[in-house]
Amino acid sequence: MRVSEYTLEFLGNLVAGDLDGAPYRSGPQLVNFFNQFGAREVYPAGGGFPTRRMYARDKLRELNGHASLKQAIVAAMDPRAFLKANMEAAPVIQKLNEHLKFDGFELVLDGLTYKVREFGAGSVKLTAPAKVSHELTQLAIDDNIRKCEDKLADGDYSGAITNARSLVESVLIGIEKDADAAAPDYDGNLQSLYKRVQKLLNLEPDRKDISDSLRQILSGLVSVVGGLAAVRNKMGDAHATSYRPSRHHAKLAVYTAVTLADFLFETKNYQHSRKTVGSAGSGEAP
Repeated sequence: MRVSEYTLEFLGNLVAGDLDGAPYRSGPQLVNFFNQFGAREVYPAGGGFPTRRMYARDKLRELNGHASLKQAIVAAMDPRAFLKANMEAAPVIQKLNEHLKFDGFELVLDGLTYKVREFGAGSVKLTAPAKVSHELTQLAIDDNIRKCEDKLADGDYSGAITNARSLVESVLIGIEKDADAAAPDYDGNLQSLYKRVQKLLNLEPDRKDISDSLRQILSGLVSVVGGLAAVRNKMGDAHATSYRPSRHHAKLAVYTAVTLADFLFETKNYQHSRKTVGSAGSGEAP
């Protein structure tokens, strides 16, 4: 998390307690506060301590660009500190968010405490009705959509990538089980699962009755599935990561997964409607 100098100045006042409505922290309390986030300092007994506001700002500047800045903001806004000081946190949170929004972040309630989220991280929604008859699979689909959105907003990019693949897995499992109650249990091979669903939905790229452009797109979907499996192994949080993903990597994985899931549901719904009116056939276009 990285914020501007304007926000650092504001945060320095907030953490020190020089901001109207924020709990006061003495010099020793500030030293103890920042020692939670990697500092190893002792309050000088003989004087020489800078102004509290400047000390807080400088320590926050050291945290800027690191995940520990989020932790420091959340700790500074601990509701218990406000209760102890007999103060209301809401007015301070409003002022804080007015500054954080310029940096792309916001402080939001998370249970009894707060967390820092990326501001306007984007909505992760399926436009096609994401409904399958298998209840547990439906719960998994809904849960993974929510988690993708939450983890993007929270800056948990590895987690977002993991849930992007999990979303595709749950969609494919649900579609397969709807079409074939005797379908085999999923063994973790995402590409094999996709090939089975691909056949069920008449999405094989080698079909003779489709245009070359559509064939290229369908072939690309095979690559997308393989890419989601590979990028999750390298950057997801389910395995030791080769490197840490950035926000644009996570968004690519999540929105690719959502687009693929949307297309699969649209295809499923379209073919179901064709069969309902008795005009479907094995050679119909996807």
